[in-house]
Amino acid sequence: MFTPSNGLGPGGLAGLFRQATRSISLFRCAIALILFLNNTRQASQRCPNWRVTLLASRIWWQSAFKRYDEQIAILRARGLQVGDVAFAKHILTHYSYYRLSAYRFPFQDTKDQFRHGTTFEELWALYVFDRKLRALVGEACKHLEVSVRATWAYIMGESHGPDAYEQGACFRHQRRYQANLDSLDRLLGQSQEPFVSHYRNQHGMNRPPIWCVTEVMSFGLLSRFYANTAADRDKKAVARIYGLSINGFESLLEHTVYLRNLSAHHARLWNRQFTVTVSLPQKQPNAVVKSLNPQEPRRLYNSLVLLGHVVQVVAPESDWLERVRAHVLSLPVKMQADMGFPRDWESRPVWL
Repeated sequence: MFTPSNGLGPGGLAGLFRQATRSISLFRCAIALILFLNNTRQASQRCPNWRVTLLASRIWWQSAFKRYDEQIAILRARGLQVGDVAFAKHILTHYSYYRLSAYRFPFQDTKDQFRHGTTFEELWALYVFDRKLRALVGEACKHLEVSVRATWAYIMGESHGPDAYEQGACFRHQRRYQANLDSLDRLLGQSQEPFVSHYRNQHGMNRPPIWCVTEVMSFGLLSRFYANTAADRDKKAVARIYGLSINGFESLLEHTVYLRNLSAHHARLWNRQFTVTVSLPQKQPNAVVKSLNPQEPRRLYNSLVLLGHVVQVVAPESDWLERVRAHVLSLPVKMQADMGFPRDWESRPVWL
């Protein structure tokens, strides 16, 4: 039987459809490749070492999902003793392999190889130490946060009145001031605090007095208002309460906000090198100066010394320093050094 030719070759319309589908798929792949290379090129412009950027992209593509049994097998292959598999699975389920991996370094002499005899429980114990450390640091940060809300509001209210924070003349950089005020207005608009609605509804005030409004500010916003305060006499009056200079207190405030955020978001504190460092006092307070370790400016030790000083000022009845001391002593000396602790730290004034 004769079949008329349609000029499309073998397969007719069906063959043409398959070819068109393959062409579209290839076109999509080409577009995806172009976009990927373009993103890599843009990233390399931001990163001077473009090879690192490209390598990171390749590593991402090569990463593979691992089930809990596979994760445990990797740990065992690297020399970690995992006796209680059920316990290890429980920890990996709720805390993740990636989070725990940051704590492996003290137990390894060579890359990805645990020292003989290291157990999963030891790795977990270091994580638990860091978790308790975060709680202690968070506690001290709260002491300073609550205190400076009160002291800054009092000094500014006494010097400039209840609306001090609304007076642009009270602040040094006007663009920063306006940005801070805009942030505060957003917080006031979102606030469910009864005193905010009371002042708004009963007194027609969208912005309550300064001693109320500091309770709505985030800690970070409060630190920015303090840093931008124009009159040195106002900043000095606040800093003097804590026995620090203007610059020293401003730096400590910014650093404490940073520490608080790290602790609140469950970030590692043990062995971390800080990106927001704190200015170390040179003369006063004497006990603090003698207790600091200037050789480790980016580690936690100096932060703990300064926070301990602040806690003694704000809550002299607190045993915070004693609890920190006991907690740190639960670690081997090498792991203490990873936080910037000098060998003789126990004999320095703040810790006595």
